[in-house]
Amino acid sequence: MENSEIKHFVLVHGACHGAWCWYKVASLLKFSGHKVTVLDLAASGIHPKQVHEVKSFSEYVEPLMEFMASPPLMEERVVLVGHSYGGLCISVAMEKFPERVSVAVYAAAFMPSPDLRESLLQEFNRRLDSYMDTQFTFDQGENNPPTSLLWGRNYMATQFYQLSPPEDLTLAMSLVRPIRLYGDTSTLQKEENLSREKYGQVPRVYIICEKDNAMKVDFQRWMIENNPAPEVKVIAGSDHMVMFSQPKELCSYLLEIADKYP
Repeated sequence: MENSEIKHFVLVHGACHGAWCWYKVASLLKFSGHKVTVLDLAASGIHPKQVHEVKSFSEYVEPLMEFMASPPLMEERVVLVGHSYGGLCISVAMEKFPERVSVAVYAAAFMPSPDLRESLLQEFNRRLDSYMDTQFTFDQGENNPPTSLLWGRNYMATQFYQLSPPEDLTLAMSLVRPIRLYGDTSTLQKEENLSREKYGQVPRVYIICEKDNAMKVDFQRWMIENNPAPEVKVIAGSDHMVMFSQPKELCSYLLEIADKYP
């Protein structure tokens, strides 16, 4: 493989997860000859901070921002991939470093828009049947909104991992960590101030996971309709955790997308 063909994939996890959840896809991409960076966001995976120490969304995404600002990236552009809540994180990186991103891929991910006034999280919650056994923490008292959450085993088994190998659910249950709740996405969009001039100039591709019980297909398509720039791919047999249930299909799409957006 010529150096000019080597791509650099940056894989960003969703809520309560960490860099560990990309182990299958990262291995496949590396085996194909590409560079791969997987990051733990603050208080995720093996990141040393605890959830109560992460006071803002900006602090949560700081590891990604530090990586995007690192000198080695001056000479290259990356394929930025966000899964689930990671879609909000890569959006901030696109706004702050548009020149360093060749294409952004949203895999069953929240995809905000500079023009969308509705809150994505409120819309997500409206379509959600139940949080089931998910654990919420109320650091400011039960009369105030929850301050963090941790997905429950039953919720993950039926909503996230229902088509994934059971050993990957077992792995996840030993590694998930609570995530701080920073307010709804309209608040986050205001805080990070996404713009058409920066975020809006980065090519976007959305990958729909067709058997997703958490980020339901109608919600994924609602985001696409309200933010219509991206190309759309569909993985038919995937639950929400596409990197576990359909890693080869996801890798194939990522390689195809990377080739299309040099």
